[in-house]
Amino acid sequence: MKKLIIIALVLVSGTIYAQTNFEKGMQKAFGLWQENKLDEAENMFERISNAETDKWLPHYYIAQINSLKSWNVKDENILKAQLDKAQEHINSAMAISKDNPEIIVLQAHILTNWVAFDGMTYGMKYSGKITELYAKAEKLAPQNPRVVFSKAEWGMGSAKYFGQDTKPYCAEIEKSIELFATFKPESDLHPNWGKQRAEQVTKSCKE
Repeated sequence: MKKLIIIALVLVSGTIYAQTNFEKGMQKAFGLWQENKLDEAENMFERISNAETDKWLPHYYIAQINSLKSWNVKDENILKAQLDKAQEHINSAMAISKDNPEIIVLQAHILTNWVAFDGMTYGMKYSGKITELYAKAEKLAPQNPRVVFSKAEWGMGSAKYFGQDTKPYCAEIEKSIELFATFKPESDLHPNWGKQRAEQVTKSCKE
């Protein structure tokens, strides 16, 4: 009995130690990101993803960094390299955490990167898929502010492109700001972005 207790304590201690290392590594990567050292942050997340094969968060943030880096890229070869890497890691995240609305939203963002780069080429290819992804995310998490905001911003962009009224989407974005005010992420490591961007878009609605 005493041996079993010792074994149990060792296992629990090992789990706590591993979790602590994971959290420390993630916080270090976030710190690098905050300092705008994107490549260093990405490399740190990659090391964590290789060591913690059952965790989706490192893959998520590698994908997000590559998506964010791609918004203003004009060189298609650079864009493809970054978005291919983003897609690779979003696939890994989805394999670990199925039907996760946070991952689904980021997948929609990655496809939107392509549409933003060349709407004529990629709009027809990905627009329907992006709309489907947001519908799925909304069904899974209708009160998640990133889901509500990202879906509305995509709808607003489409409405502008086709010369349609954007006011209904402004109302949805205002709703997302209310949700941001009360949203509590699962942990300090989980996605908690979007409020500042939603507030910026709301201001443009009122101009």
